[in-house]
Amino acid sequence: MPVSRRTLAVAFTACLALSLSACGSGDDGGGSTDASGKVEGDITFQTWNLRANFKPYFEGVIADFEKKYPGTHVKWVDQPAEGYADKISADAAGGTLPDVVNVSPDLVAPLAKAGLALDLDKAAPQYKKEYLAGAWASHEIPGMTGTYAFPWYLNTGPLFYNKSLFEEAGLDPDQPPKTYDELFADALDLADKSDGEVATLANVPTIEDFGRYGVELMNKEGTVFSFNDAKGVELLTKYKELYDAKALDPQALTATPESSGKKFLTGAVAMNPGSALDLGNFKKQAPNLYKNIGITDQITSTGHVNMYVMGVMVNAQTKKTPAAVAFAHFVTDAEHQMSFAKQVAIFPSTAGSLDEPYFTKEDGTDETRVRVAAAKSLKNAVNYTPVLFSEQMKTALRNEIAKALQGKESPREALDNAVEACDRLLQQQG
Repeated sequence: MPVSRRTLAVAFTACLALSLSACGSGDDGGGSTDASGKVEGDITFQTWNLRANFKPYFEGVIADFEKKYPGTHVKWVDQPAEGYADKISADAAGGTLPDVVNVSPDLVAPLAKAGLALDLDKAAPQYKKEYLAGAWASHEIPGMTGTYAFPWYLNTGPLFYNKSLFEEAGLDPDQPPKTYDELFADALDLADKSDGEVATLANVPTIEDFGRYGVELMNKEGTVFSFNDAKGVELLTKYKELYDAKALDPQALTATPESSGKKFLTGAVAMNPGSALDLGNFKKQAPNLYKNIGITDQITSTGHVNMYVMGVMVNAQTKKTPAAVAFAHFVTDAEHQMSFAKQVAIFPSTAGSLDEPYFTKEDGTDETRVRVAAAKSLKNAVNYTPVLFSEQMKTALRNEIAKALQGKESPREALDNAVEACDRLLQQQG
């Protein structure tokens, strides 16, 4: 299962310019948005790099669906992680998009704009209450009304911190920072008490940090970005203060998750995001760190942590709308999401599922420590990354942030330039 989901290729904008009959799958005339008819017929279901590890699971789900709805047949196709966005682009342009498609919000956006993603608020509004509000909203598209995919599995990560480093700086190791204001204050204390030897963070702020800080990232119409407002400038100014005080690791400008992890492992960094796998590594490679490890929620000034969400989209041009909607719902209902979550370290997006003992009861293992902490924070989490924010935009923002931290531009100039670059890229998307 891929760790990151790349945005659709720029080439996909060609599909947006085509007529819906050219972009859609099936025969002439497009599909029906009416999902209330009899569930029957043949449909195709496409997943994203899941066959290798979960073949028996999906074959079982399909068999159960076909048993529940006699007269249906589901053909399962699985695409590799590499080139998945390009594959969807080609299928959309060629009229061969499957009936039910595994997507992430950034992949759904151009499909919805092209009229290829079924609006579930119109076609299947009765299902909305079955999902967490934030998960359902994650497949809304700025500038459009509607929701364009069923939420499927979620993920998030807690924040690890080194209790001994906090204690050495005179900070309460059992009261880690929760908000950005608390984080900045503690980080400056840690840097001061350690003469700049211990940084609290090892990464520059991302678009998610601006969201968690409470910055309005774009306008409601989805036509321009707005993270260069006063609050955005305030956040970057604070990071500049951390960088100058060595409270932000000097190598943060070029940091990778691997390099940040190594810094945390050696005690050069006090806080780092992670997973249950990291706890196992700490136990083997850094037993002293493992003994002093703290687990807390992501830093946020909004009260909502960030979540990553995957979805299941119904092709608006399908000829078998009732069957396609029924299957997309079947795959993502509470029973099947719970079953999937017990096979892989993900979390269900269905309402009430995170209250199950599997996500609330610790049994003394590292795995459950992290699972319980993450599940608790997911109940009211949101997907902060705008669905229209591409990889190129992330690079543009990172480059401007680096200039601000190095003093080559003011935080205001850097964010103004980043917004200008991102708006230009947004216009190129069509």
